[in-house]
Amino acid sequence: MGKKKTRPLPQELGLPSGGADSHVHLDFPAFAGKLEQTLEKAQKTGISNLGQVFLGAEAYTRGKGLFDPFPGVFFILGIHPHDASRYSHQDLEPVASAVQEDSRIKALGEMGLDYYYLHSTPAEQEKAFAAQLELALDLDLPVVIHSRNAEQETLKILLDKGFKERKVLWHCFGQDVSLAWEILDQGWYISVPGSITFPKNTLLREAVAKIPADRLLLETDCPFIAPEPYRGKQNEPSLLAFTALESARVRGMDPSLLWVQCGDNCRGFFGLNQS
Repeated sequence: MGKKKTRPLPQELGLPSGGADSHVHLDFPAFAGKLEQTLEKAQKTGISNLGQVFLGAEAYTRGKGLFDPFPGVFFILGIHPHDASRYSHQDLEPVASAVQEDSRIKALGEMGLDYYYLHSTPAEQEKAFAAQLELALDLDLPVVIHSRNAEQETLKILLDKGFKERKVLWHCFGQDVSLAWEILDQGWYISVPGSITFPKNTLLREAVAKIPADRLLLETDCPFIAPEPYRGKQNEPSLLAFTALESARVRGMDPSLLWVQCGDNCRGFFGLNQS
């Protein structure tokens, strides 16, 4: 029998404090009963801040208290395109109230269009997306964008709603250089997930090599999209270290410098205290 493959531990990679995971779903059942352990491992890996995404006001009400002991966690709140078929105008009232009452909510999202799964029709998704963009303008908040198989439609709605040069973060970017520049040319930011480590993802690596260092963020989108060498396992914030190492490699940067730069970009985008 062959030896069991040994994976490096993220907390032993030597990254400094100051990293940031811009997009996590730590309220999902996958983390039930192990949130403290997960966040402790993230801290040991060098992660100082995490953006907890709540998919709707009910999820926020249920889950916000879980993070009271963890001041480095901030919140993002919005209606996912998968849930747009259930959207009504009244759904935004508790979102607006939560923003006004909770200073930990730093952005609206993830919102946008998903024409890959089509759990909601394009018309339903566009309606919910446009309404959230209008609310973000009213509240003067950044937005976090989900876009899959609908990139040009997403760009058009954002521009039609007046978001050029406003704070927009394109979450879980997985496309090529040309789309990256379409996003960057609007003054927006790009967040890169663990899929940059996948061997066949050449176009994404080429794009990440070209993104200006001050516009790049890192994310896990955990519990999804675990990077190599943990691909196929449940993702968690500590594994962001491997996304950082690969991003630094393709850019020819020192991993520690990229780690802190992307962390500072996250803190600057969401209006957090700098490390």
